[in-house]
Formats: sequence, C-alpha cells, structure tokens
Amino acid sequence: FFFFFAPRSCKLTMVVSSSPQGRKSKPKDGNQQQQQAEPYSNVVARGIHHSSRETQEELTALRDKVAASPRLQSLAQASHQVDAAKERRAILQIDDAKFDPNDDSKNKGGLNDKQRRALSRRKEVRNKALQARLERLETRQLQAAVAAGEAQEILETTQPGMLEPETDMERTYKLTQAQLKRDFLQEDPETAKNIFDLTLTESAPYGLKYDRSGRYSILYGETKGHLALMDNHHQSLVTELSVRERVRDACFLHNFNMFAVAQKNHAFIYDHNGAEVHRLGDHQEPLALDFLPYHWLLVSVGRSGWIKYQDTSTGGMVASYRMQVPTKGVLRQNPVNAIMHVGHINGTVSLWCPSTSQYLVKMQCHRGAAVTSMAIDPTGQTMVTGGADRKIRIFDLRMYKERHWFTCAAGVPTSLDISQRGLLSVGHAGHVSVWSNQALHERISGPYMNEMLPRCGPIESVRFRPFEDVLGVGHARGISSMVIPGSGEPQVDTSEYNLNPMADTKQLREHEVRALLDKLQPNMIALDAQQVAGIEASDPHSRLERLQDADKKVVPMKRQRQTKRGQSKIQVKMRQKSRNVITENRKLLKESKHEQKQSQTQRQDGAGNEEYESETPAALKRFF
Repeated sequence: FFFFFAPRSCKLTMVVSSSPQGRKSKPKDGNQQQQQAEPYSNVVARGIHHSSRETQEELTALRDKVAASPRLQSLAQASHQVDAAKERRAILQIDDAKFDPNDDSKNKGGLNDKQRRALSRRKEVRNKALQARLERLETRQLQAAVAAGEAQEILETTQPGMLEPETDMERTYKLTQAQLKRDFLQEDPETAKNIFDLTLTESAPYGLKYDRSGRYSILYGETKGHLALMDNHHQSLVTELSVRERVRDACFLHNFNMFAVAQKNHAFIYDHNGAEVHRLGDHQEPLALDFLPYHWLLVSVGRSGWIKYQDTSTGGMVASYRMQVPTKGVLRQNPVNAIMHVGHINGTVSLWCPSTSQYLVKMQCHRGAAVTSMAIDPTGQTMVTGGADRKIRIFDLRMYKERHWFTCAAGVPTSLDISQRGLLSVGHAGHVSVWSNQALHERISGPYMNEMLPRCGPIESVRFRPFEDVLGVGHARGISSMVIPGSGEPQVDTSEYNLNPMADTKQLREHEVRALLDKLQPNMIALDAQQVAGIEASDPHSRLERLQDADKKVVPMKRQRQTKRGQSKIQVKMRQKSRNVITENRKLLKESKHEQKQSQTQRQDGAGNEEYESETPAALKRFF
C-alpha cells in the first residue's frame, strides 16, 4: 500500500486575521493582492439597506395614504400603533446616547480596552439593522390599520341616509326617479342601475317578491302564467317558464332554490331550474301564499275559505281550518311570533295559528268595506291595512287599537309594504307613495317620496328589497324598480340562516342543513312570543306550594283491569240504551232515595238542637 500526502502549499484555505483593524483574506500562494475588508457592521447595514428599500417605499406610500384619509387618521388603532413605534425608537436613541463606554463610573461591567474600542465604533456607526426592523414593524402596523379601515367601509357601512331638503320651501316628494338618477347618482353607478323598467305586456299584470337575502326576485304574470327568476346583483335572468294558466301569487321557500306558485286549481313547487317538484293537491284554488322560515310551513288561503299549513320538510299537512268569512287573498305574517293575519271581505282581520281551530283575535278594521291590502312592520307591533273605502288605518298590535288613519286620494290602496327601516309604501291606482317611519306613529302632512306611473295602474304589488334602498313595483305594464334612500338595513346579519346575499353553494347547503336541524315545531307558535321558554309569574305562597308538591314522590296509580266476564256485548249495549229511559220503577226508586236523605238530615239536626233547648231561654228559642 502506498500513501500519498498532498503538499501544504496546495491547500486552498482562507486565513482570517483577528486584528482590530479589520479582517483580511488571501490565498496561500500569494499571487493576488491583499485587500482590506470593510467593517462587518457596514456589510450588514448595506445588505439591510438593499433589502429594505422596497419596505421603505411601501412605508412611505402607506404614510401618505393614512395622512390623506381623515377616516384612517381617526382610527385609534393606526394612531396608537404609530405612536408606539415612535416611542420605542425614541427610547432606544435615548438609551444609546446615555451610554458612555469611557466613563468608569457607569462602566460596571469591567470592560477592557478592546471592548471599549468596539463599543465606540458601534456608537459611531448608525444601527441600520435596528432602524430597518422598526420600519418593517411600522409598515405592518400601518397595513393592519388600512385593512381595518377598508373592512369597516365594506362590512360596517355608514348609517342610512335620507333625503333632506335644503330649504323650507323644498319638498322631497317632488323629486322623481329620473331627477334622482340624473342629478344625484352620477358618481354612484351601482345604485343608479337599480332604477329601471321592464315592459312586459303579454302576461300582465305582474307581481314580484324578494327572497330573505334580497339577491333574488320572482316575477309572475297573472294572466298567462309567466314566471321568471332574476338575480338582482347581476341583473340577469336565472330561469324562465310559462305554466299557461292563471297565477295568483308566488313566494320563495327556505331559499331561492325552491319557490311555490298559486295557480288556477292547485299550488305547485318549482326549483331554480324551472322544473316542477311537487303538486300540492290539498291547496285547492289558492289565492295567496306565504312561508314561515323558522317553522318550514307553507301557508295558503283559498277561495273556499280555508287556511292550510303544510310542512315543506316532511310534506305532511299540519293543519287545515275553515274560516267563517272568505277573503280576497290578503295574507301576511307577523315576523316576530309567526301569527298569520288574514283580511276578509267584511272589513275584519283575523289572526290564526296552526295549534287552534278558531281565530285568536278578530279586529274590525274597515266598516262596510273589504280589506284590500295589509302590511306588518319588522318589530311586529304595528299593522297597516288598506280598504276599499280608500282609507289606510294603522293599528297597535300590543293593544289592538287604532292609532290614526289617512285617505288615499288617487284610488284604492291595492298593495302595502313596510321596509326594514320602517318606511311605508302604498300602491294606489297609478301612484306609488312612500311615507316615512313617523307615519306609523302619528299623522304627518305629506309623503316622503312619490312616483307616478302613467298607464300602469292599478298597482299589483309593492315590495321593498331587503338590505338595499330599492323598491320593486309590479303593475299592468310590467315591473319597475325605484331607489328609496334610507329604506334598507345597511348591516347584514350573516349569522342568521339564508340571509347572506353573498353566500356560495357550499354555504347555502350548510345553512339549509342547519336551519332544518333548528326547525321549530308548529305548536310553538303563540300570540305572545315570550310565552315559550318563559317563567310563570306567581306569588311566593303558590310558589312554595309548587315546590313542596315537586318534592313529594309521585307514585303512579295502577290501572285497574276491566273485565267483562259473564257479560255479552248484547247485554252491555242494551244496558247503555236503557240508561237514559225514564220508567215508573226508576221514578219510585228516585223518590225513595230522596226521602231517605231528608230523614237523615232531620235526625242530625234534631240531635244537635236537643242539647241547646235545655240551656236556651224561652225568649231566644225562636232564633234557633
């Protein structure tokens, strides 16, 4: 075996000196010139400077953006974070200035000469690494502040704005939709596109309804049965079909995937593709439909005077009651307690629930005139009715009393609706009037907005779009969409099922399953919404008795076995038939029993009086 060793001169290594002037590197062969390396802190600072150049530019842009926006400046988070970063930087500069390595009194660590020279050089060189680190920290803080401001603008929008006149001579109801779009909505094209008209005359008159999220709407033509499902965000058509028979009403079920239609003879359920899913044969000649989302109940009133509740989750009929007075198709639900309000042709309004076969409350709203329209506010405390006498009456449902009324000069109010912010819309003849929320509590001089639709009367339906300042109107020439500032709720509660207008397919499936699991039973519908899961009010004495009864052990009674040994069915039936027959023997037996009772009572009274007759004076015996 032979071993070869490489010469030491062939070894390519770097020799680094440890002198305080700097670090040197040279090859062993010595062909290249020796170059003095720059200090290590300068190399690190130069690398940090190149790497943080983009961070500094981003930080400058963020500072300009925060300075230009008063909204971002008002955020406490951004100002607090910027001040904290500046304060930390000032503390570091003060601590660095206070330190003196040459002062032996402050040098308690016992530094040698070499360590003192290193600290003095570090003091002369600016700490760019620390500065870059603080700049990156401040950049992240400003980015978080800007993101919080953008999220606040998207999710928590400003309070709903209303139209306000500049002078006392101006009136808001004189502003038309054309003027509103031309003069005030030029900088807001998203809102301006909600003002449009759809001319549909083949199957007119048309009605429309929105789903709970406000994204989808269903249009139905009453004459020839034209149905259309629209996406209001993109203003596109989802599906369209024709049933070729009269359609009286339509409504969405738990979401936009299924909707029910009241046709000529029966009610039908269709999906979002236009396919027929169910035919509800029990709902004969329906005039109006409504859906209870928390109980999954489809409610209908028919021409024959029946109100019917059907569970859409199981398909079974829950309740079916006959009303004493027929209706003209006026049916609305109370969103708080799920009580159905039905308007009748004799001017009365009855309140129904599936657990009782009789109406809960009956109110005389219009004397001598039929109820043509009705609406209930989202709080469930106010009911507005319109009658054939051209009067609109407002009732307080807490006391079932009338607050006030006013008259429609144009014609009979054919449709009413109340927005999420309490605005009242009235469709009468060819006019659409919108009253402010003050009209529900007191009489006011004039409406909030008014729009005239020539040659479009009578108005078939008016409905406010949820979470938007939009009012949809169905009339004799098609559909019209109007912008009503301040009518919609600006903040969406996405925690509630089927209320998110931006929900995707996965979220819709999840909401459907969760809503089905949280479905309420029909017997939980009551006139008093606080009755379910409430505490029974009582005095302390009855409460104590109830607690004592609860402590006692309840022993179930054994059920006695009924036997009929030796008795045939014919004998039992004959005995039952002769039970109510009056004969002479039965009369004699009854008289003898009555005489025995009288004799017993006289004996008892006589035995008690003998004890007192001996002691009682003769003058007082007449009182005994």
